[in-house]
Amino acid sequence: MRSGADWLAGSRGGLVVVWALYALPRLAVCLLDVTPTSDADWYYHRALGLAAGQGYLSIHGQPTAYWPPGWPMVLSLGFGLLGPGLLAVKVLNLLAALLTGALVQDFGRRLFDSAAAGRLGLLLLAVYPNAIGYVPLALTEVFYPALLLLGCWLLMPRRGWGWLAGAGLVFGLASLVKAQTLLCVPLVLGIGLLRGRGDWRGVWRALPATLGRFVLVVALAGAVIAPWSLRNARVLGHPVLLSTNGGITLLTGNCDACNGGFTEHDQAVDALKARGLDEVAYDAEAKRLGVAWIKAHPGRFLALMPVKLVKLWAGDGEAVWAYETGSRAYAAHAGLFRALRVVNQLWYWALLAGAAWAFVVARRRALTAGRANWLDWWLLPYAMAAYVSAIVAVFSGQTRFHYPAMPLLCVACGWLLAQWLLAPDQPQRVADEGIAVGDPQR
Repeated sequence: MRSGADWLAGSRGGLVVVWALYALPRLAVCLLDVTPTSDADWYYHRALGLAAGQGYLSIHGQPTAYWPPGWPMVLSLGFGLLGPGLLAVKVLNLLAALLTGALVQDFGRRLFDSAAAGRLGLLLLAVYPNAIGYVPLALTEVFYPALLLLGCWLLMPRRGWGWLAGAGLVFGLASLVKAQTLLCVPLVLGIGLLRGRGDWRGVWRALPATLGRFVLVVALAGAVIAPWSLRNARVLGHPVLLSTNGGITLLTGNCDACNGGFTEHDQAVDALKARGLDEVAYDAEAKRLGVAWIKAHPGRFLALMPVKLVKLWAGDGEAVWAYETGSRAYAAHAGLFRALRVVNQLWYWALLAGAAWAFVVARRRALTAGRANWLDWWLLPYAMAAYVSAIVAVFSGQTRFHYPAMPLLCVACGWLLAQWLLAPDQPQRVADEGIAVGDPQR
């Protein structure tokens, strides 16, 4: 096993095998046609409307901002190039998946100073069934993590402000896919600020430059978002920054009938739907009702948080629902799909356990090495997990919301495997494809 791990982690042939294991299953699953249902159906048909020049319209033909438009916009461009249909979905998701794979491989060096961690992390992600299953689906779960990883990758310190400008533009596009994306920016910059600082005086000296980076990134992200916000003010008659679903998302996670998940049928929710409000008023009233419930039930709100987190992190494999509702292959091979979901669940739990243990080992090694400040870039996977957890703790726990954190958690697991499996004399800072590693913090 050790010699095999050495070969995978340190040879060109091993790199080819890892990438083949990553790419081929994703190509193979694209042979299946999955009719968009639920959220995928919304995105797909909004993209069809945009490609046809009709604008971003609701199912009733009225201008809408109910969900952020980023994925339908990109998908409509795919329709323009490849024609309307599932082929564009598959091609765009394949490209996003390949970008994610390349970033996962490089994050091994940047987070853990270990190219082996990147390769082994990519291998773990390669055979993760849920990650494979999402590729032919018209959902955001492939496209959004690619943007999120790219934004974080660009935001890590390098020479020149151009990288920060790129990060701002990417985070702006990602915000048009998921409205809460900009919360990641202070997490990433915060790690960069705290890493390697011997005392708080160093932190204070570096703080102005960090704040400058934050302002630049957010300003450029805002420039990407601004045309959409102006469109909303024009066609909806009210200023809407990104979307009008924040209020109902808050209310369906914080109400009398709530159990930690998305609670669609509660007395307050049903009464609100019956009032016939327009989209903007509906969002505002739902937000008011959600906030009022939290203020009236602070103990229940806090008690629901761990329940929401359990719903977020306990299960996995939700991609199979799309096949159950939209693919003839599911009816023909239902037993196989169920078996794959069991395998996926076990694999997912193993990834979570490995990432948790990697945290313990990495922190212990930093402290053993005499580093008083153990904060460093290897914390980024856990910051990403904290990011999705914080959002869910306020709103509602749904399993698919943890998916953006999984590629980086695979990198952490890959580093742990490298510690266990590589021979003691096997260098972890190998040069992939003949490119010298250099300083991972440049």
